[in-house]
Amino acid sequence: MTRLHAAPRTAFHPLSLLRRGALVAGLLVIVFAGFARLAAAGPLDAVVGVRAIIPEDARTAEFLGTARAGSGVVIGEGGLVLTIGYLILEAIEANILLPGQRVVPAEVVAYDFETGFGLLRALSSLGIAPVALGGSAALSAGTEVLVAGFGGPGAIAGAHVVSRRDFAGYWEYLLPEAIFTAPPHPAYGGAALLGRDGKLLGIGSLAVGDAATPNEFSPGNMFVPIDALKPILDDMIALGRSRTPPKPWLGVYGQDLRGRVFVNRVASYGPAAKAGVSANSVIVAVKGEPVRDLADFYRKLWALGPAGVEVPLTLMTPEGVQETTVRSADRYDFLKLKSSY
Repeated sequence: MTRLHAAPRTAFHPLSLLRRGALVAGLLVIVFAGFARLAAAGPLDAVVGVRAIIPEDARTAEFLGTARAGSGVVIGEGGLVLTIGYLILEAIEANILLPGQRVVPAEVVAYDFETGFGLLRALSSLGIAPVALGGSAALSAGTEVLVAGFGGPGAIAGAHVVSRRDFAGYWEYLLPEAIFTAPPHPAYGGAALLGRDGKLLGIGSLAVGDAATPNEFSPGNMFVPIDALKPILDDMIALGRSRTPPKPWLGVYGQDLRGRVFVNRVASYGPAAKAGVSANSVIVAVKGEPVRDLADFYRKLWALGPAGVEVPLTLMTPEGVQETTVRSADRYDFLKLKSSY
């Protein structure tokens, strides 16, 4: 059975999309008065829909589904579209959605694990001018922004940056200086984060419950900063990924728990499982160095060397303390990417 990814389905259907002119200007005045001039500049025209089909035997199919949909942003000539990578990861078919129910076939160009960015290229002309890339380094709490997804007026909303901090994901992912915004936007997957000048500041990734302050209830969204794209964009276009040596991957899915990392599950095909690491373990140390939280665990893991390095772990298990050495791997090798690019 196919499942649509988490973002609301209505956000990804071409329902009377925004056009330049009075409608857009009026909407933006209501949403955020300072952004009304974006209507004339046209950056909203660069926001498109993204739809992908993933095979049922893909590694990511069980948790991300086989029918995924979200948004993307045209950032380059020739129909180059930036989106959040999980929408297109392991895809065997991808399409770009445009106003007027137009569907343009696309090819997957790249996926970058470190940032989470994904790239698509339209296989025929989109007739859309690329949006300009802004600078996300200066964004700070209180900055007014516009979140624009594909799907009409309901997919566009004003927001504020409420915090900037590192984000540690349970899938061995650590994003420095992630952008957190509020209020939450339901069509966040691949949505554009735009500044007052209409430039692209980030790409929507997640809905979070603690946007303003860690571990305190404050719903919002997490965006991947656009500055993280700039050093790797040429590599992604040319190679399908960054040329930076891949980090060691274990296949452990964990969460912070009272100053430790609790293992919720392990990938059955991954290095940790092969070394005997199991769910319900607690990672106490990496090569004898105590681990405080997920971010600390990842930094200590990645400091050991590139993918393939041996990783000594100290685990607390139901049976007691256990010392285990895991030979890490390159996570790209475990995905079905050849059908994508």
